[in-house]
Formats: sequence, C-alpha cells, structure tokens
Amino acid sequence: MPDRVDSNGSDTCLTEARHFSGAVPRRPVTIVGAEGARLVDDHGNTYIDCGAAHGWANTGHAHPNVVHAICEQAGRLTALNENACNDRRAAWFIRLSRLLAARFGENEHGALTRIAVTNSGTEAIEAAMKFARFTTGRPGFVAFHRGFHGRTMGALSLAATEAYRRPFEPLLHDVTHVPFNDAPAVERVVTRNTAAVILETIQGEAGVHEAASSFPARVEAVCRRQGALFIVDEIQTGFGRTGKWFATEHFDAAPDIVVLGKAMGGGIPMGAAVWRDGLGKFTPGLHGSTFAGNPLACAAGLAVIDVIEGERLVERAAALGSRALERLSRGASLIRQVRGRGLMIGLELKCRVQPVLRTLLERGVWALSSGRNVLRLLPPLVISESDLYSAIDIILDTLDGTCHGG
Repeated sequence: MPDRVDSNGSDTCLTEARHFSGAVPRRPVTIVGAEGARLVDDHGNTYIDCGAAHGWANTGHAHPNVVHAICEQAGRLTALNENACNDRRAAWFIRLSRLLAARFGENEHGALTRIAVTNSGTEAIEAAMKFARFTTGRPGFVAFHRGFHGRTMGALSLAATEAYRRPFEPLLHDVTHVPFNDAPAVERVVTRNTAAVILETIQGEAGVHEAASSFPARVEAVCRRQGALFIVDEIQTGFGRTGKWFATEHFDAAPDIVVLGKAMGGGIPMGAAVWRDGLGKFTPGLHGSTFAGNPLACAAGLAVIDVIEGERLVERAAALGSRALERLSRGASLIRQVRGRGLMIGLELKCRVQPVLRTLLERGVWALSSGRNVLRLLPPLVISESDLYSAIDIILDTLDGTCHGG
C-alpha cells in the first residue's frame, strides 16, 4: 500500500461529533468515495474493504450496472407507495420469488412467493414476526443465544444478549431463548403457543458461528410437529455471501419464511420477508410502509441479482473463501480459531480485537469486529484475489505485531 496521510481529527469528523446521536462507534476517518472493494478517504488514502459496508456491498461499491439501474429509475420514478402497482416492483417480485423457489423448493405450505417488502433487514424481521402471529394466532417466539436480528423493539426482543436488551427493557415478553445448536432444548420449549422459531444458520454478529449440520432440519421438524412457523434470517448471509445464494442451502432445511436485507438493494435500503404462498397473506391495512417496495430500490434489486448471476459471484465467493480460510489457518499463532463459509469469515483471537482494528485501519485494511476478540471479514464478492491476499497478509502481520496473547 502507498504511504498514507494521517486523517485523524478531520473537520468533517469534528462537525459530526457535535451533532451525532452517539449511537454508533466512529472511526476517525472521512470516507468520501468507493469503487469495487476499495474505499477512499478525504485525504486520498485507500482502504481494502473487508467489511462490505457491514455486509451490504456484495456486488461491490458503485458497480456500473447497479449505478446505471439506479440512475435510470431515478429519472423515471423514485418512490411510490404500495397502494399502486409498479412495473419495477412487479419484475423484482418475479425474479426474487423464482430465485427462492429454485433454492428452497416447495413444502407443505407451498413455495416462497409471497413478499412483504421493507426498507431494511430489521424491518423485515418485524414483518415476519407480525405475519407469524397473524397467521398462527399464537403469541410466542423462540430464538437463540448469541443471535442478532436487528435493533427495533421487536427484533431486540429476539436477542438474548443483555448488552443489547437492558437499556430498552421491557421488551416483548413472549420470547424464549435457547442455546444455539441445542436441539433437545428447542424440543422442550416449542409448544402449541409458539408462533415461530427464528434461526440464523450462521450467526454473524456473534462471531461467525455455524449451525451443526443437522440442527436446522431438527428445528424445522419440531416446528412441523407443533404447527409453528420456521423462519430463517438471511439478512447478512444472503445473496452469495457464504458461497451459496443463501446460507440455509448448506443445510437440509426448508424454511416457511426467509428474511432478507443488506446486499439485496446494492446500497439502496431494502429488505423483505418472503413466505410460502399456502400460508396466506395479510388483511389489507394491517401492515405497510411509505417507502417499502419503492421503484428505485426494486430497480437496484433487479440489477443486484443480474450482477450476481452474470459474474458468477456465488461461485466466486465459494472459491475465494476456501482459499482465504486455508491461508488464514496457516497463519498467525495468535488466532485461536478460524471460522466461516465463503467470504464470511471470523477470526477468534487470543487478544482483544479493537487494537488490531486500529492498526489495520492505519495500514489500509477496513475490517469488522464481533464482540471483544473476533475479527470479522466480509469483503465484497467482487474483491480481486490480489487485494484479498494483500489484506490477509497485512492482517497476519498485524496480529504478530499487535496481539501479545492473553
């Protein structure tokens, strides 16, 4: 990487600090541009993006096909409430439902073709929870320790982690939390009072922890016996991230509802809860949003699917991820464990992650954390091999110089 200019204390950062809510920790840099898997700050420094803007940039930043689709649609019609039909939304509905039907097939409730479109993944979780209660007539939910589904009040209720929950309690009280990968615990708590069980087959925010091979199928079987719905959260894992279109494809399981977000809009806020057509639909007026399903987002969503298919990014994520995991597994002695699928990778360190992130930023690598000691890598699926390997080399060298064990 070229010599870097210190960007600490920029006027932009100081201005934001005076007005910002304080809710999200900030890095002392001002990002003004991005392309592919590179970020650029206001001093001209570039960073290899190993965070994909917290997981949405699967097709990279400013992909020309996605940019063209957004610009073309912006000149025609940007926003339109769902109370009128729209050509871009209809086309996106067809593409998404066909994609999900091809990946997940049919079960006793039909195919995944009924779409509640939203503005984000966490809103999609809310839509899924509301629909589960509406269609089953039951109040209860079962979720998992270390799971994370968003920051609205309903989504937070699904999180067992006290640090997320405590400042906002009381939350929904009809939520039972059980250990991840503990099938007997699921069998004990799912009853005829349970509307749905909500599962991430790979827990991203928890540090990239993967379900045991048989666990999703066992959760599904419990749901079938008790008449509860089986919901999978693919917000972070969807659209090629794990080397499959959806992480649940790594397992033998057929969800009733799939929740999507992050990468699906190519940078335009977008999410969706998609359920099987045999489950029915909302009564008109029970759910909606001013901007959900707007033509701009749907045009971007169509372009994202086209890019992923046309550039074979799912296959690329599988191949690059396999090589990256192998390279990292041979690396620093200060990595306790390497976990992941495709280009969703967690490095459990023998030291705290924040000093490592600071040094990586100084050396031109933008990465993420998961808790106190997990370094998380979510590079855009378009990242070049040379950038990916350069980032890995910098990470391993940084660990040797920054991590001191303990």
